[in-house]
Amino acid sequence: MALGVFLEKGFDQATVEEIAAGTSMSKRTVYAQYADKSALFVAAVERAVERFTMSREDVEAVITDDLAESLVAVARLRVVNLGTPSAILLQRVLISQSYRFPELYPAATESFMAPVAQVLGDLFERHRSELDISDPWRATVAFLGLAVGGPSRAVVTGRADVLGPELDETIRYAVSLFLDGVRRR
Repeated sequence: MALGVFLEKGFDQATVEEIAAGTSMSKRTVYAQYADKSALFVAAVERAVERFTMSREDVEAVITDDLAESLVAVARLRVVNLGTPSAILLQRVLISQSYRFPELYPAATESFMAPVAQVLGDLFERHRSELDISDPWRATVAFLGLAVGGPSRAVVTGRADVLGPELDETIRYAVSLFLDGVRRR
């Protein structure tokens, strides 16, 4: 409930009274559990990040023997995950409050990215004979920035539909560019 109020109203407009009323708790009970509104916000965001973080198993489930198709599937999975209405609101709140809670956005990003990065690192290792990658972590970050970063920003800002064909074309193009840059020659 607290997260819903923060997502709907933002940190500044949300009140502990409203959050307490929505959870059938007294304001006093809320303050007994959380020192202040900031602590409540951090706890609510951390719980939401846990909910929106894909499991390694979910990411591994889209991997096939085809490297390019696996990369497309991982990128699409990640963009769809980031493109749900609740995830979009969460990202907007994280970004808008990053000046007040500078540790939250990087921690959320790391949490969101960890299972995907692990699977991509394994995928790059499995296809190492085809790829010229000396630093799998940097390759993973570059891939996610190219194939997920732009498309997910387009979804978050309302410029693209998470299920639209244009988004799929953008992801495929990004995967093609990435592979052109890392394939052995």
